[in-house]
Amino acid sequence: MKIIVTGVAGQLGHDVMNELSKRGIEGVGSDIATEYAGIQDGSPVTGMQYIQMDITDEAAVSSVIESEKPDSVIHCAAWTAVDAAEDEENKEKVYNINVNGTKNIANACKKVDAKMMYISTDYVFDGQGEKPWDPDCRDYKPLSVYGDTKLKGETAVETTLDKFFIVRIAWVFGLNGNNFIKTMLKVGKTHDEVRVVSDQIGTPTYTYDLARLLTDMIQTDKYGYYHATNEGGFISWFDFTNEIYKQAGYTTKVIPVTTAEYGISKAARPFNSRLDKSKLSANGFEPLPTWQDALARYLKEIEGQI
Repeated sequence: MKIIVTGVAGQLGHDVMNELSKRGIEGVGSDIATEYAGIQDGSPVTGMQYIQMDITDEAAVSSVIESEKPDSVIHCAAWTAVDAAEDEENKEKVYNINVNGTKNIANACKKVDAKMMYISTDYVFDGQGEKPWDPDCRDYKPLSVYGDTKLKGETAVETTLDKFFIVRIAWVFGLNGNNFIKTMLKVGKTHDEVRVVSDQIGTPTYTYDLARLLTDMIQTDKYGYYHATNEGGFISWFDFTNEIYKQAGYTTKVIPVTTAEYGISKAARPFNSRLDKSKLSANGFEPLPTWQDALARYLKEIEGQI
């Protein structure tokens, strides 16, 4: 089996390549840089192939995928800077990456009859209410440019292919890049107290754990929409910060504030990012460990880096 992974310089793509390597699966990493620009020199994983590919270049995508003839493509590449996506000068670029880039991948997969896995987000929903979102729910209404373009990417995959997985994730953290945990650890070192939003509810996702699930999933034909975050219950960013500091041994005081009190961001955030993950177990996939356990393992992984 050969799998192309896009966006390998990011948190998730990096861990997916490592998971493929562990299992002896041939992985081909790709990203926009000429050479791999992640946390390891030379390539995403020692001995794994890296190919430069601009997903917005239809001809380049077609050329790479047709020449490599993968069995599957795991599409992790995306514009994920949520606030910057709202800037007028960025909107066309965001659309090109998240929509046109995804269309290019889907069209190329169709030509070589490859499976495609598209990584999406809770931001495709409007974040209202308290009920967990079902993966097959079609009541979208994204609140931001980022959410809207990721939803259009989902549509591009679904309308182009029969053999596809669309996996929505939320609150992502991993080794290769910046994330909420790293930010809060840095802030907690230099401040006696921090203000953190308490009215946005969801569950964190550790890319190390997610990579295992995605690799399990891509080797099946159990296609469709899925939600995947760690187990352990629904929490707020305030709750998450308290646990981060508790496990890290910080004494920094965490003060809960509403989104309104914290200050308006350029992009609206969903209040309800609860994702229903029951479809994973129903289809025979092993759920991710609890986020508390994931956090403990992650803090050990980044020990000495903050």
